[in-house]
Amino acid sequence: GAIAVAKALLTNTTLTTLGLYGNKISNDGAIAVAEALRTNTTLTTLDLNSNIIGVDGATAIAEALQTNTTLTTLNLTYNEIGDD
Repeated sequence: GAIAVAKALLTNTTLTTLGLYGNKISNDGAIAVAEALRTNTTLTTLDLNSNIIGVDGATAIAEALQTNTTLTTLNLTYNEIGDD
C-alpha cells in the first residue's frame, strides 16, 4: 500500500501529482510517505484526504515539509489529526 508507494517516491523523478485519498492510510503509511518527502524533489501536489492518519503521521509529514521545498499543495482533510 502506502509504504510501497513511499518507496517508489524515493526514486521518482517525474511524478508531480499523487492522489491517495480514501485508501485507509494510517500513521505507518503517512510516516513512510513523510520519509520520501524529505528527499523527493518533483512532487508538487499530494492528496491524502479521507484516510485514517493520526497525530503521529501528521507530525511526521509536518517535519518532512521543513526540508521539502517542492510540495506546494497538501490535502489532509477528513483524517484523525485533531487540533494538536
